[in-house]
Amino acid sequence: DRALQESHIDCPYCWESISVLLNPEDLGEQYIEDCQVCCRPIEFLITQGGMGELIAVVSADSNNTA
Repeated sequence: DRALQESHIDCPYCWESISVLLNPEDLGEQYIEDCQVCCRPIEFLITQGGMGELIAVVSADSNNTA
């Protein structure tokens, strides 16, 4: 199943819960996506759970010194 999976994450800056679409092709990849609420850059790491579901591990962008 290569469909996009909807997931909810909490922004590491404003703590709002936001909905994101995870792409199975991004498994193991790290990328930056701006928060839909506060517009700050969130670092995503896409991993896979025990049931094959995609999991987004999010953190504040380590390159962002602000």
